[in-house]
Amino acid sequence: MNANKKNQVVSFKIGRELFGVYIHMVQEIVRVPEITPVPEMPIFVEGVINLRGKIVSIVDLNKRLKIGESVKSRSNRVLIVEVEKKVIGLLVDAVTEILRIPPEAIEPAPDIATAVGTEYIMGVGKMPDKLIILLDLKNILNPEEIRKLSTDERAGSGKGNHLEAAA
Repeated sequence: MNANKKNQVVSFKIGRELFGVYIHMVQEIVRVPEITPVPEMPIFVEGVINLRGKIVSIVDLNKRLKIGESVKSRSNRVLIVEVEKKVIGLLVDAVTEILRIPPEAIEPAPDIATAVGTEYIMGVGKMPDKLIILLDLKNILNPEEIRKLSTDERAGSGKGNHLEAAA
């Protein structure tokens, strides 16, 4: 990994909280496109998008982290990330900036209960003027949820394939 990217974090807002993920985990950041709902998905899955011909499941981090309903606005963004070899989109309220957080400024997740379950938190970045909760993307979705989001599995079920041919 490039040493310059090692301590870089993409910071974003969910509700009033500031979160971050390491930049090497983010493939791209896009405006929110049309999201197509998919039946029988977990409550925090908004649906899927077509990202340059690839179907990507969209997870609403507000709902996933149990912070509340996301407020739809022009500042909403989707972070395209890869978790356990699956590309997913994370819907956030706004991307704020890319920060460099030195390792010594990162504290382990606090034992006290925060607004977010501690299983999702990798640590807390202490900046001079703010705290950034660093998310552990490997724990955002459990293996069963990742399997459910797998478009390969749904496509292999034979549902919907005849519609594509007709279109």
